[in-house]
Amino acid sequence: MKYFELIFHIFYLSSVFYMSVKMISAGKNDKIVKLFGIMGFTLGFGDSFHLLPRIYALLTTGLEANAAALGIGKLVTSITMTIFYAILIRIWEVRFNIKNSKNIRVFAGILVAARIILSVMPQNKWTLYSAPVSWGIYRNIPFVILGVLVVYLVLKEAVKNKDNIFRKIGIGIIISFACYIPVVLFATTFRLVGILMIPKTLAYLWIVYIGYKELRKTNELSC
Repeated sequence: MKYFELIFHIFYLSSVFYMSVKMISAGKNDKIVKLFGIMGFTLGFGDSFHLLPRIYALLTTGLEANAAALGIGKLVTSITMTIFYAILIRIWEVRFNIKNSKNIRVFAGILVAARIILSVMPQNKWTLYSAPVSWGIYRNIPFVILGVLVVYLVLKEAVKNKDNIFRKIGIGIIISFACYIPVVLFATTFRLVGILMIPKTLAYLWIVYIGYKELRKTNELSC
């Protein structure tokens, strides 16, 4: 199981960075392609702060002995995941030519700020192996609301415009949160629940791949 996890993490990070760099490179004259690339790179960049220390811990002295590095990595990941959704809202605006989204931007900005502020509070005790579950819930409240907002916006326009690409992205976000929320609530008590992070990670990888695959069809990206 340990080696499966190692291979999975390496595959995930390599795939996300590869697709993201390709999209950023190909998106010089295409705003939405570049935004997809930046979004994917932000995802991989943040996750690497947690997954690389996790890989090191699994290969050496174990997770508990590397709790501080893993905790700081989780903090970085929590911030970059929030930025991921902020970028996705911008992609939504560009994709569907949304002009009157000031109120949505303000509301999303408040949620992003609340999530980041709650994440950096010392009460999270990121460097402890068994961090407080209560603060894990607090900092994820604005994050879940942000996720619900993005799902609503994406699926509403996808259905309205018969956009199959963004319909899939909306479904991917739903899957990710369906797997993530039980981990936040129960992983400390029931360690086996943590296995849901695998389909959660695959959902994010799928979202990046959807952009990469569909954009490649426009011949902006090489095979």
